[in-house]
Amino acid sequence: MVPRQLPGDVPGFVGRADELDRLQALEGATSGGGVRLVVVAGTAGAGKTSLAVRFAHLIRARFPDGQLFVNLRGYDPGRPLAPEAALERFLRALGVAANAIPADGEERAELYRSLLAERRVLVVLDNAATVGQVRPLLPGDAGCLVVATSRGRLSGLAVRDGAHRLTLGLLTKAEAISLLTAVTAGYRDRDEPTDLAELAQLCARLPLALRIAAERAAARPHMPLTDLIADLRGESSLWDALSTDDDVEADAVRTVFAWSYRALPGPAARVFRLLGLHPGPEFGAGAAAALTGYSVQQVRGFLDLLAGAHLLEQTGPARYQFHDLLRAYAADQAHCEDSLEEQRAALARVADWYLYTADAATRSAQALRPSHLAGQPAPGIEPLAFCAYGEASAWYTAERANLLALVRATAVAGLDEVTWQLPATLDPLHDAHSALDDELETARLGLAAARRLGDRRAEAAMQQIMGYAHRKGGRLQPAAESFRAAFDLQREVGGRLGMLEATNGLGQAYVGQRQLDRAIDYFSQTLALAQDEGHPGWSATALDNLAYAYNEMGRPEQATELAQQSLELCRSAGIDSQQLVNPLLSLARASRETGHLTRAEEHLNTAAGILAGGVAFRPVELGFLLEQAALALASGHSEQALDTYQQCISLTQAMGDKRFEAMIYDGIGQALQHLDRADEAADFHRTAVSLARRHANAFTLATTLTHLAPALDRTGQSEPADAARAEAETLLTPYADPRADALRTSLHPPPP
Repeated sequence: MVPRQLPGDVPGFVGRADELDRLQALEGATSGGGVRLVVVAGTAGAGKTSLAVRFAHLIRARFPDGQLFVNLRGYDPGRPLAPEAALERFLRALGVAANAIPADGEERAELYRSLLAERRVLVVLDNAATVGQVRPLLPGDAGCLVVATSRGRLSGLAVRDGAHRLTLGLLTKAEAISLLTAVTAGYRDRDEPTDLAELAQLCARLPLALRIAAERAAARPHMPLTDLIADLRGESSLWDALSTDDDVEADAVRTVFAWSYRALPGPAARVFRLLGLHPGPEFGAGAAAALTGYSVQQVRGFLDLLAGAHLLEQTGPARYQFHDLLRAYAADQAHCEDSLEEQRAALARVADWYLYTADAATRSAQALRPSHLAGQPAPGIEPLAFCAYGEASAWYTAERANLLALVRATAVAGLDEVTWQLPATLDPLHDAHSALDDELETARLGLAAARRLGDRRAEAAMQQIMGYAHRKGGRLQPAAESFRAAFDLQREVGGRLGMLEATNGLGQAYVGQRQLDRAIDYFSQTLALAQDEGHPGWSATALDNLAYAYNEMGRPEQATELAQQSLELCRSAGIDSQQLVNPLLSLARASRETGHLTRAEEHLNTAAGILAGGVAFRPVELGFLLEQAALALASGHSEQALDTYQQCISLTQAMGDKRFEAMIYDGIGQALQHLDRADEAADFHRTAVSLARRHANAFTLATTLTHLAPALDRTGQSEPADAARAEAETLLTPYADPRADALRTSLHPPPP
């Protein structure tokens, strides 16, 4: 993928010609063949971001492989963006599937550097507070250019990474006057140059302050500029400093903020300062309405007014954000003018809005897990509704950073009820978007909140979520421990639906470890609980999970019986059509492995008809294609199997599941062996072995080695073939099920 993440070019950009020339010159410089890096440093409000974005647009044609941009939020009141989170964003933008993004920060950085190797990509890192935020985001290739902005010098980057620094000073007097004139053009008659010069000096010739002052002048076309200047001078004597800094530039910026803020109508001023309490980096009209207590229609007018005064920046349709200085000023005004009760109430309202909107989004994504919300949103809260899952998914993507920040904020504020309800509600959305980092952090915060409340049901829900997150991250033992803790807590409080969800999770964890007897035991408990509760959806799921486990064990007869029961239950209960696909796939696999190939094809044709009726979930579609390829292979249609496996590769790379990727390459190797293309087959089997070593269990690795050995034999590599068989036999030692016995037998075929 070619990312195009730059914000829009800066409208009405004025001045900085010398700085742009210097940046153009630096762009051609290198540091000993290493990565090219430029740091734009300067005081707050000096226009660092505008300069960096303007420069990036001027040179972007020189970087045909894309542009990456991230606001590291080093100076926001909240927590700065961690480099691990920035790397996740960049990896997604570069086409890495969510499930393929490593959990470890160093591994993410390694993958990022690998993807940028021999590519020409422009990377803009805005608002970096420390060297530690920047260094993991540096490519390893000199063909890339990194532009970082910071209020600090980031000297470590110059010493160790060869960074060139451009320190951004104030605008010149002429540039400052030009900026004032450009913003007010068409709104005011020609102002006196001496008045413009005085206004520019009062704004310390800083672009942020100049734009706010110019916008206020443009909004009052008939007020003499001298009156506005006098007003601004008077404000400076009333202004209480935001921080202990006492430099002229900082005081000037704060004075302009206060001057503009006090000119707002009372309701708009209240909206401005309460928006400073929003915990996330940007917000939409719905969240702003909840935070301030106005209707969505009312708050849109206030948002437009604030954006027009340059007190807010509009980032998209009905989406807004603060400059970090303005956010700090707005929050400070809220702390000064609104009581603690009012501030807490505002946070509670916006948390309520996000919570009930997330609940609506989750309901559109799945139906098995019940809502954790018993009541209704507070009066006046207008949560969003979603007609389809696609809308809900887009909302989650836009709000993901806000949702994480909100859970952190409610935990700090002591809003413990919503602190656990948010991760409990969001979990299916975290799952659908493979947001493992967010899933784990919010669950841990929720678990602490549940324990503070002494709410055992809430604690059980958080343990369940942690189990899901650990299992998806391949941490199967911690997953089992969390599921077991969830089960014990649910049993303590009599939560039978929670108990069956926990036993199902335990079964999945043990399937992943190939402890199939234990998995079957837990799936059987899930089935018994679901039947007692009269829950057909969970009963059908448990039956099919049992069928999967018996198929894995090499007992297709039991698998067939269980899958047939699951299918009949789905049909009789009118369960969602896509849930029918899983038992059909179990039936197809069992039929194929017992030699009933025509029957297997009939099951797959039925599944294909269901999938053709709507948008399939990727795991369901992949399972269908894998079974289709396996049937083609068993039927002697090796070319058809190759074509189908090729479709599987595209899909599994989009999903990022390396375990399935190993299975696919192994299947391709088998198809190539049937086509007497042993050399190619051995290459694919080797790739499958490499993937299985890192991402699969010992049994899957043993299976792949078993298929590699005959390919090596056929290419005259008898010693590596014997080594593969010996390793496979060792790996199979702990397993005593029929499928393991069949594999052991295949390792020592009888002589021809």
